[in-house]
Amino acid sequence: MEDNLNCIYKVIHFIEKNYDQQISVKDLEEVSHYSYRNIQRIFKYSCGETIGAFQQRLKVENAYKRILYTKENLTSIGIEVGFANIASFSKAFKQHFGISPKEAKLSKEKLLYSPDLIPVTSDIVLEPEIVYLQPAQIYYQSIQTHYNNEEIELLWKKFMLNKFPASNPAFFGVIADEPLIKTEIECRYDACVNVQATNKKLPSKIILGGKYARFTHAGSYETIDETYTKIYSRWIFNSGLEFSHSPIIEKYERHADHTLREEEHLTYILLPLK
Repeated sequence: MEDNLNCIYKVIHFIEKNYDQQISVKDLEEVSHYSYRNIQRIFKYSCGETIGAFQQRLKVENAYKRILYTKENLTSIGIEVGFANIASFSKAFKQHFGISPKEAKLSKEKLLYSPDLIPVTSDIVLEPEIVYLQPAQIYYQSIQTHYNNEEIELLWKKFMLNKFPASNPAFFGVIADEPLIKTEIECRYDACVNVQATNKKLPSKIILGGKYARFTHAGSYETIDETYTKIYSRWIFNSGLEFSHSPIIEKYERHADHTLREEEHLTYILLPLK
């Protein structure tokens, strides 16, 4: 796994060198040789924070060093470490350290305590099925949100108020990651079903169609991040597969309508392949 972590170390070193610059999706793809979707998720699950959060942390930590060891004014420091203006600098600094840059300059408290970022890999290797799936028409409702938070749960509660004619409809989640480098992994999440609702007209589109690596997540949806960690901090390094830019799809094979026991829930995670 040491060799396979080289791409993460390359990304870490690239960001450390260019933390004060605008880093583009193309930059990261060239450094890591992964698509932006995959490198964002690999970084998140291997390092414990997003690329955007890591870059922001480097900005405010380097700003604090300048506050301590130079006589530069705060506006100059903020701009030199990559912030557009003093307002955005002050906001990010306070979010990270709990005090404003002005307070830090006056108090000279010891605020730096973060250890070096060392990526880790999962001890467990998952083995997916490689499947070929036919295109499917689905009907959906969407939100823009951080992945895997309570807004998705609220969307599903609202979505399930619709009436569906089939006795056993198929439900999907479509996760289209936001193609920007941010402090959180953001996405457009679609709650989907394969039949039209009878009480209202839902928008429709085609999903699936093509080759996928299908992983199985058993148990509560609240622990699905653990399965993603095993995928993106271990399996993906050794797969030798080329990934598509299409969205990740979750198929809720066995859910609350099938069983009240969360440990019996079953979710397929479908990673698109070229």
